[in-house]
Amino acid sequence: MFVVEGKVVLVTGGASGIGLACVKEFLNNGIKGVTIADVNDELGLLVLDEIKKKFGDNKVLFVKTDVSDKNQFEDAFKKTIEKFNHLDVLVNNAGIFNERNWEKTIAVNFNGQVIGNLLGLETYIPKHKSSSLGVIINMCSIASVNIRGFNPVYTATKHATLGLSRSFGVKEHFDRTKVKVISVCPGPTKTDMEKDLDTLTLNENYAKLYDKIKNDALLQSTSHVAASIVNITKNAETGSVWVIENEEAAYELEFPTRQQMKKKNN
Repeated sequence: MFVVEGKVVLVTGGASGIGLACVKEFLNNGIKGVTIADVNDELGLLVLDEIKKKFGDNKVLFVKTDVSDKNQFEDAFKKTIEKFNHLDVLVNNAGIFNERNWEKTIAVNFNGQVIGNLLGLETYIPKHKSSSLGVIINMCSIASVNIRGFNPVYTATKHATLGLSRSFGVKEHFDRTKVKVISVCPGPTKTDMEKDLDTLTLNENYAKLYDKIKNDALLQSTSHVAASIVNITKNAETGSVWVIENEEAAYELEFPTRQQMKKKNN
């Protein structure tokens, strides 16, 4: 079991949504400190003030961070260690939905994941963790394992993130770094991202596909997702993949071999 109490956490996309809920939940679990890394500095500073009032000035740091920019992302790692002396957990959460600006979606959702994992796994967490173990939580999605026709670019980035995360999570990398890499796949959740889906699809044909299914999902709370993520951080094994949906307990996925996926009539 990984003990989160007294640890230092870096959360990307930490100024809103699931990221902000994770910041609060980790603090409620007694961590030493947390860095909120977010591209929205206006919102980030407001959240920083809110967190300081509740948890104290020395518990939180805000760093403006575009995760698709390696220098900015690395600056968040460096400033975290400068303030807290350690870094134990990376919650690689930052993500966007914008099919119309698909280049930016790929840059944030996938390139940002690559940068975060390389910085976290290969450089900073192994050297600066405060105990024998570190953890990287990669925010995937149920779109990592399911497909919907309305969001092909977003779905592709989440499929790619899951493959990346599972690859970094193999035993050989853990044995070398002592950093667990875990994939988390939230289902539909009450966030600002959910509000804008129909206006950010590729065109009206894709928006119509979204309209057909948008009322089917039960939107869970960000606090439920965050509480599940903290529990997963404590207990899950490296390389494992977890789904959080419908305000229910998280469950781990098993992946079939390609032979098991072979169509029966072949």
